[in-house]
Amino acid sequence: MKSSASYFGIIPPLITPLNPDWSLDGIHTEKLIEHLVQGGVHGIFILGTTGEFASISQDVKSDLIRLTCKKVNRRIPVLVGITGCSMVESLDLASIAKDSGAAALVAAPPFYMNIGQEELQAYYLQLADSVNLPLMLYNMPSHTKISIAIETVEVLASHPNIIGIKDSSGDLGNFQELCKKFEDMPEFRIFVGPEEILASTLKMGGHGGVTGGANLFPKLYVQAFEAFQQGDESRLGQLQETILFLSEKLYQNASYKSSYLKGLKAAMSFEGLCKGILAPPLTAYSEEEKALLKENFLEVKNRVSRVLNPS
Repeated sequence: MKSSASYFGIIPPLITPLNPDWSLDGIHTEKLIEHLVQGGVHGIFILGTTGEFASISQDVKSDLIRLTCKKVNRRIPVLVGITGCSMVESLDLASIAKDSGAAALVAAPPFYMNIGQEELQAYYLQLADSVNLPLMLYNMPSHTKISIAIETVEVLASHPNIIGIKDSSGDLGNFQELCKKFEDMPEFRIFVGPEEILASTLKMGGHGGVTGGANLFPKLYVQAFEAFQQGDESRLGQLQETILFLSEKLYQNASYKSSYLKGLKAAMSFEGLCKGILAPPLTAYSEEEKALLKENFLEVKNRVSRVLNPS
């Protein structure tokens, strides 16, 4: 297995800054990347769910890979999502990632054809055999119609090119079972997606979080990880409570199933980190909705400032 020691901590799933014609907004992409690097994150994951990978073109994907790798300049690992329904397109992205200097690849199950665990296992083995970078599994059953079973993960982990899994199921029982299964195999990395359970999963043995809110406030999530490493339960609890406050105030508009991405991109536009544009079928909040969200955002920003800078 290729070394996985450099994969740990907070690895934000980068949003994809877009222009009104849905091309890549390069200026804001570079600004956001520097914001994250200076915020102390331990890596960057592009072309995930938060990056709207399923809604953007192959051209935007390739542009984002090249620009991200160039801007990061190997200061931290860049993980590139290659999830897709076409093996050929996934391999094309993997090749661009390799040529651009990315560190690793991430792939969720293909999400259109109905498949079972046997076919899923065969798919991942073929993918891992065909790429020239380490590969991380991505469990996202709410979007892919299939969960990567623990038994399947166990088989796939024996492949020398498969180095870990991002579990975005939100199922604490599943995460704990993963940690128990691989407690004697620490080189197999286990990351959580939902930031609302970051502290809980770190205590279970997780290696870090791929947390969307770190696009906005990277230091909040980095300090939470550091508090865990230092065994500071009180500080970790305080930071996790702030993360939950952020989630409640920015992500949970019950009128939309897409409120997480709507809220995150709108909040980031308030900070000048993107234009707040989403790719179809998603749409941005209306001006009235943004005005309401901004009140919540300012509450969150003030609370984050207080918790990061205690008097």
